[in-house]
Amino acid sequence: MEEKIKYELEFPVKASPTMLFPFLSTPSGLSEWFCNDVNSRGELFTFFWDDSEESAKMIKKKQDKFIMFSWMEDVEEGNKNYFEFSIEVDELTKDVSLIVTDFAFEDEVEESKQLWDSQIHELMHIIGS
Repeated sequence: MEEKIKYELEFPVKASPTMLFPFLSTPSGLSEWFCNDVNSRGELFTFFWDDSEESAKMIKKKQDKFIMFSWMEDVEEGNKNYFEFSIEVDELTKDVSLIVTDFAFEDEVEESKQLWDSQIHELMHIIGS
């Protein structure tokens, strides 16, 4: 079976970690830019798009730092794939960056990066960054 490739994207953000984190970690925040709607029960998040839905398990979270999810399909198959939103603050300049880590099949990496770029652009628009 073909392995997915890990990749990271970094986006400069003109917002504090405290302001940004709820958009990455709460159903109401995620539904503003990531998908049409989100339901959550504990660690299980269900994401809704026009004609589809996907569930993901929240693996780890540290307030205002990062949140990591794994799609239930990957959990059930025992894959170690995940997607993560990580907020980094430069010690010197105090510039804030959002790091997106994800996995995709080799022939889908560029398309996946473009999708994240579009989604994060929407997030930046919503938060005024």
